[in-house]
Amino acid sequence: MLKLYIGNKNYSSWSMRPWVLLRQADIDFEEVMVRFDSFEPGSSFRSTMDAISPVGKVPVLVDGDLTVWDTLAIAEYVAEQFPEKQLWPAERTARARARSICAEMHSGFTGLRSACPMNIEAHLPEVGALALRDKPAVRKDLQRLVTMWSGLLAAHGGPMLLGAFSVADAYFAPVVMRLKTYALPVPADIAAYMDRVCALPGVKAWTDGARAEKDFIDFEEPFRLQP
Repeated sequence: MLKLYIGNKNYSSWSMRPWVLLRQADIDFEEVMVRFDSFEPGSSFRSTMDAISPVGKVPVLVDGDLTVWDTLAIAEYVAEQFPEKQLWPAERTARARARSICAEMHSGFTGLRSACPMNIEAHLPEVGALALRDKPAVRKDLQRLVTMWSGLLAAHGGPMLLGAFSVADAYFAPVVMRLKTYALPVPADIAAYMDRVCALPGVKAWTDGARAEKDFIDFEEPFRLQP
């Protein structure tokens, strides 16, 4: 059976992508959660992950003697291993678009990521409003998301970005969580897409798990008020 190493569900956006992909596609796997205590050498997290992967980060997929790290590599490996699940769109143009936007997410949107870290359990509209007001990079990233998602939904007819659920929707699920946590304003068609993502069984299972953790980590919580 596949084994997927992940971090805390409340915070680990990178872990969320392959976990949601596997769960939504109904592919059996064993989850191994490695708690974020610190990312410094010698920490429990790093000691565990350094023994599994050369990069010492999550997520990591283990299939027998094979170790696959990096979310895109994991998505491609799973898609090849389970072609019947059609994790990428079958049509060539749609498949190219899906890969393009996943690669863009993989390397971009740094303004949104840095100002609005994933924190599923929290509700931080005031922080989102300040980020939108004060950080041009956040405004730019938000506009790019709106343009991208609106165009894809119009071109492919929904309900997901490329029609049926694909790697692309799993890839952007953590972004949906960020937009909701920080209450960033989006048009009605985007809000409706976000609601559909949240209703996916794989996404709901992850977010339910995130809210149940109640494991609040100081370095992941720059905005939480201390008692």
